[in-house]
Amino acid sequence: MAESENYKKGTEIRAKLMGPKYAEKMNASVYDDPIMKKFGDYAREAVFGMLWHRSGLDLKTKALICVISDTAQARWPELAIHLRMARNQGWTEDELSEALMHLCGYIGLPSVREALLTAKEVFHEMRNEK
Repeated sequence: MAESENYKKGTEIRAKLMGPKYAEKMNASVYDDPIMKKFGDYAREAVFGMLWHRSGLDLKTKALICVISDTAQARWPELAIHLRMARNQGWTEDELSEALMHLCGYIGLPSVREALLTAKEVFHEMRNEK
């Protein structure tokens, strides 16, 4: 894929959100074959380069929206990625845990339990990276 302006923007914002080391780790493990590379290239250009780059909401707010959306849809692998992004944008572990707890009355305890278990793993991993 030729690197369009949106692709370049997407690469930059993706590294900022995930952290450069984690973004490279994903490139080497998830997007290391032709099928997933196509998906990764599209996501980098369309989602990160266009959607995340839009003005109107800051990156911190957008990251929290993704955490809530993933939890509501039971998308645990995506939640792990978005929790990392949310932490990298300044949300604290306590704030994210409270946001997830708030969902108990709206989407139910089983989904929130799984989300909190995912958060526990992500937060532990991120603390050990420092």
